[in-house]
Amino acid sequence: MSPAIQRASPEASSIRPRTIFLIDPLLVLAAVGLTICSAVTLRGAFGSSYSDRQIAYAVAGFVIAVVLAQIDYTRLREYRYGLYALLIASNLSVYVIGRAALGAQREIPFPFISVQPSELGKILLILTLAAFAVDRVRRLHERQTTGRIMLLALIPAALVIKQPDLGTGLVYVAIAATVLFIAGTSWKQLTALAALFVGAIALVLIIAPAIGVHPIQHYQVQRLEAFLHPSSNPNSPGYQTNQSIVAVGSGQKSGTGIAQATQATLHFLPEAQEEFIFSVVGESYGFAGAALVLALYALLIWRALRILTMAKNLYGALIAAGILGMLMFQVFVNVGMTIGIMPITGVPLPLMSYGGSSVLVTFIALGLLQSIHIQARIASAGKGRALLS
Repeated sequence: MSPAIQRASPEASSIRPRTIFLIDPLLVLAAVGLTICSAVTLRGAFGSSYSDRQIAYAVAGFVIAVVLAQIDYTRLREYRYGLYALLIASNLSVYVIGRAALGAQREIPFPFISVQPSELGKILLILTLAAFAVDRVRRLHERQTTGRIMLLALIPAALVIKQPDLGTGLVYVAIAATVLFIAGTSWKQLTALAALFVGAIALVLIIAPAIGVHPIQHYQVQRLEAFLHPSSNPNSPGYQTNQSIVAVGSGQKSGTGIAQATQATLHFLPEAQEEFIFSVVGESYGFAGAALVLALYALLIWRALRILTMAKNLYGALIAAGILGMLMFQVFVNVGMTIGIMPITGVPLPLMSYGGSSVLVTFIALGLLQSIHIQARIASAGKGRALLS
């Protein structure tokens, strides 16, 4: 062994045990705070069985995040083709071995948990889009690059929307748009993509149904129509939105308390433990509780943005961008649909909505953010030592 390697080995070995101390504590605080808020809300409104399972999911996710934080995320770039193949294969497998529930076939049952491949696909898509963008770093300004990256996102998005899961498909699109924006795609190309997106909406909702083609499910069309015309038929597709608005409004400043939260406890608001958990918070704990939850999300998003800016390379910055886009889109859409400013699309509220797949995937994303943060701190410390030597 050469003297240079002998000198480097003790230093490298002394860094590894201390990487845990290089994590972002505020990111941990936000995640733990949201998990506690979720458990308290679920226990009060729906019983201990919901909160206990949610805590178990969170503990498992936290362990996975700690493991991921110790891994150099740059190694994942080598597996981009395999990760993308897994993304496509897992979403295709739902049609073969998936379990149908509530008119959708999205889950694969296992002994202790049902896994939604579309949720895991969010992370797989982020890792692969970031890698493919880095591969074409010298050609990011070209239209072909923009088109290829969007196509890589639209293929799995189409598979997910077909399940049907329109909300998660839109999350995939939001991830791709955020990655392109941070990668430096020109405003001209981004504007063109936005115009194509608006055109696609018109095609799906207006043109295709007029000629007898229905790309999305009838109930999804009804939800969008209920959003555009909320008072036209409040007893059908707009029922959930109306009940959610009642729940949030009845909480006022400090909430009605769990015992008086009739919208959730008496099941006036269907599936409240999942997509409409924010409505339960608003009714039970009022403006104070809702403000606390939103403040924790603001902290989470701020730290993700901070980690994006301090990443040691473009790959890390684009991974952080994809995670940031995923979190921001889900929070905005979920909270928006509970107060009537967004249509109902089934997008879960990260770490708050009940569900194992969503919780585990969010913690995986946070583990990747911590890995980017740790590697950036290590790289910064190495530069500092080099300047002093």
